Amino acid sequence: MKLLVILLFLGLLTGCSGNSNYSLTPQLLLVSFDGFRADYLKNYDLPHLQNFIKEGVLVEHITNVFITKTFPNHYSIVTGLYEESHGIVANTMYDDITKKHFSESDDKDSFWWNGAVPIWVTNQLQENRSSAAAMWPGTDVLIHNITPSYFMNYSSSVPFEERLNNVTTWLSSSNPPVTFATLYWEEPDASGHTYGPEDKENMSRVLKEIDDLIGDLVQKLKVLGMWENLNVIITSDHGMTQCSENRVIHLDSCIDRSNYSIIDLTPVAAILPKTNITEVYDKLKHCNHHMNVYLKEDIPNRFYYRHNDRIQPIILVADEGWTIALNKSSLKLGDHGYDNSLPSMHPFLAAHGPAFRRGYRQSTINTVDIYPMMCHILGLKPQPNNGTFSHAKCLLVDQWCINLPEVIGIVISALLLLTILTGLIICMQSRASASRPFSRLQLQEDDDDPLIG
Repeated sequence: MKLLVILLFLGLLTGCSGNSNYSLTPQLLLVSFDGFRADYLKNYDLPHLQNFIKEGVLVEHITNVFITKTFPNHYSIVTGLYEESHGIVANTMYDDITKKHFSESDDKDSFWWNGAVPIWVTNQLQENRSSAAAMWPGTDVLIHNITPSYFMNYSSSVPFEERLNNVTTWLSSSNPPVTFATLYWEEPDASGHTYGPEDKENMSRVLKEIDDLIGDLVQKLKVLGMWENLNVIITSDHGMTQCSENRVIHLDSCIDRSNYSIIDLTPVAAILPKTNITEVYDKLKHCNHHMNVYLKEDIPNRFYYRHNDRIQPIILVADEGWTIALNKSSLKLGDHGYDNSLPSMHPFLAAHGPAFRRGYRQSTINTVDIYPMMCHILGLKPQPNNGTFSHAKCLLVDQWCINLPEVIGIVISALLLLTILTGLIICMQSRASASRPFSRLQLQEDDDDPLIG
């Protein structure tokens, strides 16, 4: 009976870990659809993506890093580091020591990127392996004097089909083999800014186009015979929230521009005072109650956004849906960058392939947890990072996944089964004894007068 209970316990544990047909030389494709808010999955019809999820895993909400912008979060995904650690602290930056500027259109200087080692560099340095990239931020830059073996210089005009064709060609026919590849697409971010996430008509059209692209991706992999062997992660950098012309904070009404330079504007504004920092801070502090104003040293610890020289002396953080402007400016109907605790800022993660379980859902992990998981899949030694592998291990087929509620359930089930088996044995013994009432009476050979009544 003890053996039966042990076998039951081990069977339940094995069921938690799943079945593995893990390749000895795993390949991983990381795909980002910029600005894909997590709840788009619930609010819109996405049949191709839902089929992808049905055969793989889904993390419903990814808690991304602050600030919730494109460049910082994409670099956190591939380094496992908070922005204050990897150094890409915004889409627009200024370094006061070197007097250098960084922007989305001027991002090729290695100086900005060398604070971390992205996973494509680590993979590239392995013997008999190479990396490839289609437009992922930073992949067309020399980082520690290395680029992926195959990459595309960024251009938003290059269609998704061309990016996909290049990536699948590199994955299927390169020597040495491409074991890690990235693929980036600008939507639904661009449309989210233009229409706002609450514009159901336009966002339905845009998200249908993205869902069709996911269908094209899956079909392409099936035609090439890669679908069952390639690990694919589909995720995003941030979400999107609705803005309004009635929710605008005008800095010019609070402080003269001659007192400061603005490095990054909205919804997180980076302020470099030209005069006394305290004076600038005091004027901004009382500007608008829909905006938090922080001295650098007072930025909340939970943002992990304090310990880097590229973070300016004063940071303004608008409330959700509010826009920071100098005076009058062209308004985006949707925006991101806000507090990373807001569900509207969260993306999702879906994955499929031999490294992943099938039909598994998890509520949340952190953006920085994706990196150690990817390193595990590829068999790479991770660089120092802020991620926690155990947060993501339940997504993986080769990991024993068991938590406290499951342990309690297993123990209760085992005790219940033990109790039932013990009761059955006692019951069977009682019935056997009752059916042979004189079984203990034995006749002896020398008995002259046997008891026969």
